[in-house]
Amino acid sequence: MPHLLHIDSSIQGGNSVSRKLTARAAAAWRSAHPGGSVTYRDLGANPLPHLDGDGGLARLLPPEQHTPAQAGSWRLTQMLVAEVKAADVVLLGLPLYNYGAPSSVKSWVDHLIAPGLAFDPETNKGLLGGRDFVVIATRGGGYGPGAPREGWDHALPWFPHGLSATGLEPRYIEAELTLAKVNPAMAPLIPMAEESLAAAEKAVDALWTPATAGV
Repeated sequence: MPHLLHIDSSIQGGNSVSRKLTARAAAAWRSAHPGGSVTYRDLGANPLPHLDGDGGLARLLPPEQHTPAQAGSWRLTQMLVAEVKAADVVLLGLPLYNYGAPSSVKSWVDHLIAPGLAFDPETNKGLLGGRDFVVIATRGGGYGPGAPREGWDHALPWFPHGLSATGLEPRYIEAELTLAKVNPAMAPLIPMAEESLAAAEKAVDALWTPATAGV
């Protein structure tokens, strides 16, 4: 049975463009896979604990040496890796916060970098590859070539590097200028924002057509 892991990370609730696009993508996946199942994780509403001195060192020690805090952190990591391994497709909403990925997404990635679970510590081979990983990236402003803040989007360049040990390879659908309608200073950019959103919606709708339902 095909399985989708759907992850949101925006803190904007119903106002979130990334949430609207991931919901649209998940609906398209369900339509193409009527017998499939979905696991949903909301990092924005229920963020994962960041790695700290109490639990984070669990990745550096054998389980029999874990303190209670390290054992709890390791169990959470095992669960998160298992969610990815159970999925044929991972769908993630990735808004841009302060020119980088939300800290909740960074924490999710940190938990996934687990020796013996997500990569082989002897060969460094990633163990989570071989599944589709769709990342819907949204940006309130514009950071492309020629923009005043070209190169200020540090989320997209970091993400494949952060996950490289696991074998996961993201492919992106992007929508930018999402704040144009709520920021008066960006009002002249509304047509470009609408064009970007329409292109993202079109790309989402094409992800899982009957011809690609096995993907």
